This record gives sequence, structure tokens and C-alpha cells, in this order.
Amino acid sequence: MNPSNDKRIVMTLDAGGTNFNFSAIRGNTVIAGPVAMPSDGDNLDKCLENIVEGFTQIRDRCPELPAAISFAFPGPADYPNGIIGDLGNLPGFRGGIALGPMLRDLFGVPVFINNDGDLFAYGEAIAGFLPHVNGLLEQSGSPKRYRNLLGITLGTGFGGGIVLDGKLMSGDNSISGEVWLLRNRLNPKMNAEEGCSIRAVRRVYAENAGIEFDAAPDPKDIHDIGLGKKPGDQGAAIEAFRRLGVVAGDAIANALTLVDGLAVIGGGIAAAWQLFLPALVDEMNDYYSDFNANRFRRLASTVFDLQNPAQINAFLKGNVREITVPGGDKKVTYDALQRVGVGLTRLGTSEAVSIGAYAYALNRLGQM
Repeated sequence: MNPSNDKRIVMTLDAGGTNFNFSAIRGNTVIAGPVAMPSDGDNLDKCLENIVEGFTQIRDRCPELPAAISFAFPGPADYPNGIIGDLGNLPGFRGGIALGPMLRDLFGVPVFINNDGDLFAYGEAIAGFLPHVNGLLEQSGSPKRYRNLLGITLGTGFGGGIVLDGKLMSGDNSISGEVWLLRNRLNPKMNAEEGCSIRAVRRVYAENAGIEFDAAPDPKDIHDIGLGKKPGDQGAAIEAFRRLGVVAGDAIANALTLVDGLAVIGGGIAAAWQLFLPALVDEMNDYYSDFNANRFRRLASTVFDLQNPAQINAFLKGNVREITVPGGDKKVTYDALQRVGVGLTRLGTSEAVSIGAYAYALNRLGQM
């Protein structure tokens, strides 16, 4: 499904802990907005008023009535029914808030809500990383194509989403792809998010630089320190992102044992990929051993860093062989290299979420 030529309008919302940004999309293009409103997340009545006002302003700027509302909102939530649970960063939401039904009654259109990690993965699967990689394979003459994608976001938290054969996986409880709850490779009593998030990078930098956590710079500055662009403890910066790469790589590898597809990384920390992606891919290509000290790959597939030109070439080339069909002279070719690739968002995280929200709405409207 490619919604780039669809003429229907969908209103969307980028819901942050501090601000809400509203817009309207037609054919993967923003045609109205953005309109910014404060979240007022500790005051439910005010928060809901801001949401209604934001969508009202966007609707009034649209050239025709929107077909739906579709947006990402934090969980826990019963996303199919539009009910938001107890939120950490929007504490006014408690006890179950029927946000979707409220907006549907007020605006008279279907309302679809989902997790930002899910919509990020969906957007990249439709118009970003997945078609980009398949396009490179086609250009190279390779018969290999990918249909499955794991989307990962690195930022305040560690988010994820899964698209299998073009279908976004939601799960029976609206919590498919919750990679933040995978085990932390370096601190097994903790979850993975404590090792690959903004606070994780700052904590490791502070520990290795010998400073208090509150004195640690933000990850962007730590990234610049690691590259030698800003003064600071370069060794501590490099170690902070290396450790993030190990934890994230372990989590992604665990997920890909079930997904068996490409992995795309977004979120604010993704900009520091030079410092964490090599460690991430190395971790995914690591080995297990059995009780007889026999080593075997932790993933059946070889993992390629698709930000590395040399690895991209090897990934595209594969290992194509010609073999003879038993019992005759007929020959067939096949690619003997089982492989997956990891790379960065092609759309940008926010745009991928918006495109994912737009496509998700159109898909759901088609099922009605």
C-alpha cells in the first residue's frame, strides 16, 4: 500500500509530554498546520480542551472535511477502542480515558490511535527504509526482497514496532513490539530501556567522566564530545554510546529471531549512529556456545550495517550460486547468504510516524 496518491485528508497529532502538534495530511503531504498547543498533561480537562482546540483549528484550515483522525499517543492504552490508560508523562490520564470515542463524537469521523513506535515502523515500511532497501536490491540485479521490518526508536525511551508482510502487528493487548521490556544485556536485572535511552547515555558518561548525573550533558553534546567536536571526556562519550550499542544490538537481535527482517532505527539518539552502530551490529553478529564449547551464531542470518558502504555492497551482492537439479541437467540459481540489514530512518522519525498514522487510517477505512 502506497498512500502517496490518495486524495483523502487525515488529521494527525504528534503528542509530546510538553506540546501537542497538530496537522492534516493528504497523499503523504502536510496540507495544514502545524498547530501547536500545550499538553497540560497534569490537568486532564485542560489537556482534552487543547486536543479538541488543536484539531478544530486544523479542520478549519483544510480545503475539505477530513476523512479521519489518526495519531500516535503514549500507552498503556487499548488502542483499537481509543481508550488511554495511566500515562507517566501525562499524569492527568488516570483510570481509562475514552479519548477516541470523545473525538469521534465531536468531529463525526473515525478516530484511530496507535503507539508511536508502531506508526514509525509502519511509515518506514510503506515509504521509507523498506522500499529503499528493496530498490537498491532491484538496481543491483539481486532477486532478494524483504517484506518484514522491525522499527526501533532511541530517545527518551526505547520504542519498537513490527510490520510483517505489509501488516502492522498490534497484538491482542495493543502491546506488540514492546522492545523496552527486553532484558538488558549488560544489567540483566534491568530492562533494555535502562541501557539505550537518553538517561542511559548520560548516566554512563557521568560514571566514566567522574561527575554527577545532573551535570552530564545531553546526548547531542556527548555525541559531539565523542567525535572531538566539543571539549569534554571523549573516552567517556565513546563508552556511553558503545554500551548503548551493545544493549540495543542484543535487544534487536532477540526481536529479529522472531521477525526475520530488516531493522530501521529512528529517534533523537539515531543521529549519533557513528558511535553506536558498529557495536550494535557486532553484538548482533556475536556467537553463543554450548556446553562442549562449540560456537554458533546467535542469529542464523548475517547482519550488515547498511550505513557502511562496504557492507552495503556485500549485502546487495549476496552469495548467488548456480546448482544442478538432481536427476537431470537443469540448473537453478539461489542466494545462499541468509542476511538482514540495520540502518537509519529514511524519512525522519516524525515524518515516518505521520505517514504511518496516515496509512494506518486509510487501511482501517478500507476495512469498514
